[in-house]
Amino acid sequence: TKKMRTDIDLAAFKKRLLERQRSITADRDAQNKGAAPAALDQTRVGRLSRMDAMQQQAISKASANLLNLESQRIQTALKRIESGDYGCCILCEDDIAVKRLEFDPSLLICIDCAQDAEDT
Repeated sequence: TKKMRTDIDLAAFKKRLLERQRSITADRDAQNKGAAPAALDQTRVGRLSRMDAMQQQAISKASANLLNLESQRIQTALKRIESGDYGCCILCEDDIAVKRLEFDPSLLICIDCAQDAEDT
């Protein structure tokens, strides 16, 4: 394991990660309140309305999946702050550029490894 990075403000990154995690929780709560099954009773709703309701459900589900993935990345980043590994690429162990972390503090890989992954 590499030594803890001293060139980044870990407290500031931790604060941003925790704030985003709270925001995701609030978004999830709001989605759960509005998540009702699509009405499939043909006597209640026209065909286009049912299709629209089903499409909205699919969009909601996809959005929830993205929030879950982001939440998992945030949890991993927070654990890496605690363990002293934050800011180091999980693939090559090089430092992740500070500007990259400022853009998204939950990123776990450096730009080179991200580009390599896109190329494959």
